[in-house]
Amino acid sequence: MAHEVVERVRTPDEVVVLGLQTGGVGVGQALVAALEEITSCVVAHGTLDVSFYRDDLGQRPFVASASSDVPLDLNDRIVLLVDDVLFTGRTIRAALNALSDFGRPRAVQLAVLVDRGHRELPIRPDYVGKNLPTSLAEEIVATLEGVWIGSKGAS
Repeated sequence: MAHEVVERVRTPDEVVVLGLQTGGVGVGQALVAALEEITSCVVAHGTLDVSFYRDDLGQRPFVASASSDVPLDLNDRIVLLVDDVLFTGRTIRAALNALSDFGRPRAVQLAVLVDRGHRELPIRPDYVGKNLPTSLAEEIVATLEGVWIGSKGAS
């Protein structure tokens, strides 16, 4: 994915990589390391917590949120949102809302380790590690070590 980002962006000093709490943080850090190795440039990066921007706060159990760490003003920058698994698109919608608290980016792009389908919103990733069609009864765990598929409720 890092090579695709470099080909498309061409100016890494304009990019800010934001890993979404919690699953996208490690993936974002790995992507930043790869980008820095490829370009020999320092890539601005941070984390974004979207917990309070979700439209399903009342439907899901509340999980203590991690904090956002956005290292600089996002005005006129290219923001690369990074997450582990793209499913319904609701987390990304919340991330787009959260970004407005940190400025007005010139562009927002999305990188995900796994795209499992089942979108409820018109959101499409720019960079995908793996497309993995799944059933709604399955759960996905994606880390840098691998991807696991299991049935909901199975231990």
